[in-house]
Amino acid sequence: MTDSTKRRFWLLALLSAAAAAIVSACKAAPEPLPLSPPLPSESPQAAGVTGPIAASKGSARSSAATSPKSYREDGATHLYGLNADRIYKGKLPPLLYAIGVLNVEIDRTGRVTRIDWMRAPRHAPEVMAEIERTVRKASPFPAPARLGKVVYTDTWLWHKSGKFQLDTLTEGQL
Repeated sequence: MTDSTKRRFWLLALLSAAAAAIVSACKAAPEPLPLSPPLPSESPQAAGVTGPIAASKGSARSSAATSPKSYREDGATHLYGLNADRIYKGKLPPLLYAIGVLNVEIDRTGRVTRIDWMRAPRHAPEVMAEIERTVRKASPFPAPARLGKVVYTDTWLWHKSGKFQLDTLTEGQL
């Protein structure tokens, strides 16, 4: 390798590192959103929702997941079970109305204790509010029996019709 080639390599590496540093500095840490208890009128039982929820103490089932990544499928399945009529059927179109990445903290009984946006669809605040409401209303989730508590992450793929898919269970895009 000649001196000229080495210089070009190091210059390119330096420029790439500088660009990466600038891009990462532009990101602000998400602020945790406080959870207020759902109103009695928002409880799944009051809404006539049937699904995995049995009692006010916790979920009707527990999760055997051993990691947040494996719990993610249990959480997504739980949400799909309670929102079957709101799930987009088939492959999603190439352009979606909103995409959001959400962290959900679940305690040992399956209750949602915290929601944090990793990537919030700020151009669609109504979607953010609806996703948060949907997650809160789905509590209690399957109790993470082996984990004690869990923070899992999923990506919400939101269609303009108001229907959605979760990345964990998505049917893909056209």
